[in-house]
Amino acid sequence: MAITAKELADMCGVSRMTVHRALTDTGRINPQTKELIQARAKEYGYRPDLLARGLVKGQTFYIGVVVLDVNNRYFSQMLSAIGTEARKRGYFVNITLHEENKEMEKEQLERLVDYHVDGIILSSVNQGKEYRDFLRSLDTPIVTIGNKIADGIPFVSIEEKKAAREATETILRNGYEKIVFVCPPLEQTEGNTYVHRQRMEGFTEAVEQWKRTEKPDVESLVISEKTSYAKRAYEELIKTKKRTAFFCAGDIFALDIMKYMAEKWKKAGADYGIVGFDGIDILDYVTPRLCTIYNPVEPVAKEAVKLLFKLMNGEAAGDETVIPDCEMMAGDTL
Repeated sequence: MAITAKELADMCGVSRMTVHRALTDTGRINPQTKELIQARAKEYGYRPDLLARGLVKGQTFYIGVVVLDVNNRYFSQMLSAIGTEARKRGYFVNITLHEENKEMEKEQLERLVDYHVDGIILSSVNQGKEYRDFLRSLDTPIVTIGNKIADGIPFVSIEEKKAAREATETILRNGYEKIVFVCPPLEQTEGNTYVHRQRMEGFTEAVEQWKRTEKPDVESLVISEKTSYAKRAYEELIKTKKRTAFFCAGDIFALDIMKYMAEKWKKAGADYGIVGFDGIDILDYVTPRLCTIYNPVEPVAKEAVKLLFKLMNGEAAGDETVIPDCEMMAGDTL
């Protein structure tokens, strides 16, 4: 059984305050005494009483994280990075999922607040000023990532539109005569589609600019569907003789299309071009290697944790922090 702080202090012949200083690297303490205390703490398995410390400081040493789905590789990478950063600060992470359900998201947030987490990182399916007011009513520091909710809520983002525009330009410079943007449904949905809209706007701007300055006859369209996008992509490919490329709002869309095309004996990079977005880690195991846009998920997660701790310490945080470096990752599919 682990010893208490009092027992450790008695064992070393010092006060509990000296034990605290030795184990937290605070205050003045004799180096030899500090070394003795740390050695005895390790030897006898001393563990600090976080509950007692939290009661004194009014903290629980937990932060909450609310995301869509841990099976999504983007979110699993993000959660791993958030957990690492939180642990560096002596915190644990309580993870909950909203599964793209707006009411479930609100319930999960309220439950985290009931558990007295010290702060929350949220990737939201909700949006708008009314929801911003709800978040403020929780009286808990909150930082959002991914989808923007409204001005006034600290938000960490990447240059979605700029990255999509540059990727589209790269596709067109490779001589493709037909370009198709693939994304989930954006119309007739109450969910937060901020990220995918930003990416589609970047695509649209690049195509329109290309038509004005380079080739006015380039063909473009958008496939915005939840389940049948791979089949639609195949149909768009076979009904034209134009060199066709697909720009997908996420790597998962691209991988699904590549799988469907392969079943129809169509090879990426040879029979059509395709580019993804996010640079998820499983691409290391996919052949041919997918061209994609690197989404700096770890820097985003680190910045979100950094901002959250600023808020938790009573410091100000700006409305929006943009992480750069969304670069095209070379592959074999263009």
